[in-house]
Amino acid sequence: MPSSELVDEKYVSLTTTRRNGTPVPTAVWAAPDGAGHLLVWTGSQSGKVKRLRHTPAVTVAPCDRRGTVTGAAVPATARLLPDSELPRVHEAMTRKYGLVYRVSTVGSRLGRLAGLNKGQTGVEITLG
Repeated sequence: MPSSELVDEKYVSLTTTRRNGTPVPTAVWAAPDGAGHLLVWTGSQSGKVKRLRHTPAVTVAPCDRRGTVTGAAVPATARLLPDSELPRVHEAMTRKYGLVYRVSTVGSRLGRLAGLNKGQTGVEITLG
């Protein structure tokens, strides 16, 4: 089960790694799925998705919305989810973030229709 500290945080810092080894922290929303993972919803063309394609090792730490880390980082492994698992991500995010999450999905859909983004990707994070 994810650390209760991380489960309760509104934002977590997800640190991915570039090919040259440089860590890249990003503040994200993360919701527990009830099966021991944290789930993240992000743009399919985001840098973190590109970095996760080659390096699944990450760290996760509580942070504020600006990404300032407020607690200890925990090693984890991230997995990009197939589109078929996006409903699981949406359910977890809706449970945790409610209306704010739903509104953000509308903006994402509008951006996709306008050709401004290529859709969304789910990320499953396993701590430890």
